[in-house]
Amino acid sequence: MKFNVQFILLSYDGYMPEAGEDRCPVKARTMIGGMLAVAAVTAGGLWQAAVKSQTPRKIPITMTPPMPFEDVTFDSGGGRVHGWFIPARADMPKPWPLVIIAHGWGSNRSRVLRYARPIWEAGYALFMYDVRSHGASDPVRAASAYLFRDDLLAALKYTTARPEIDPDAIGVLGHSLGGLGTILAVTEGIPVSAVITDSMPSQFEVIVSSELRRRRLPLFPLAQLIPRIWFWRLGESLSSYRQRDPVIMLNERRRGMQLPMLMVHSKGDNFIPRVSLNILCPKPIRL
Repeated sequence: MKFNVQFILLSYDGYMPEAGEDRCPVKARTMIGGMLAVAAVTAGGLWQAAVKSQTPRKIPITMTPPMPFEDVTFDSGGGRVHGWFIPARADMPKPWPLVIIAHGWGSNRSRVLRYARPIWEAGYALFMYDVRSHGASDPVRAASAYLFRDDLLAALKYTTARPEIDPDAIGVLGHSLGGLGTILAVTEGIPVSAVITDSMPSQFEVIVSSELRRRRLPLFPLAQLIPRIWFWRLGESLSSYRQRDPVIMLNERRRGMQLPMLMVHSKGDNFIPRVSLNILCPKPIRL
């Protein structure tokens, strides 16, 4: 019996437990505890990676419009959104046609000023704003393409209420995720007369893989795990999003509407691949 006890001590580093005591040997408990600790650290790292990739960079406003403009704010989803209203040229009769310019992920209104002058010179008023969690606008807990959609809808509500704007002559130009937010808004029937997208990601999987590559994180298994955390933080399931695929929704909506749309994508885009445009337009025109 002594040999058996020594055998247990040497092999398991434990002892014969009394009735009712924990029967898990010390070394086994240590191993299980270590495995749980590793799992906790891994899960914590995965969570941090998901939160970080869902939090856009806050880039300060570095430029202002070269033409006269007005600083404005409006409400969206309980937060304050900051923007610029740029009146049309002085020789343009009121009410003015308007183009709303929506920036992309991790950007702000000053970084899409390159679009402003030619549109303004063509006789349009302009409206540019920082999506929440970008630029000077209020932060949110979890950003997504829905945020870009919702802030665009709020911008439309604000601009159509201005007396100098013709509500029947409003167009939207969306860059990158601002373009996807525009398309998501189009599928809900926004009252606009024209839409332009530039370098827009057309599918959720493209956004995930592009963001992971930008942050130099491995696609496997993060591309499968991180989206589930994203949507959990948004309060909805990944499957419910996939049921609202923007490509399918746009094509279904487009059958019943007369809305001119121009979609362009740069061959030099190193973030969102230009094949994204092919998903929406199987035979794009190459310039």
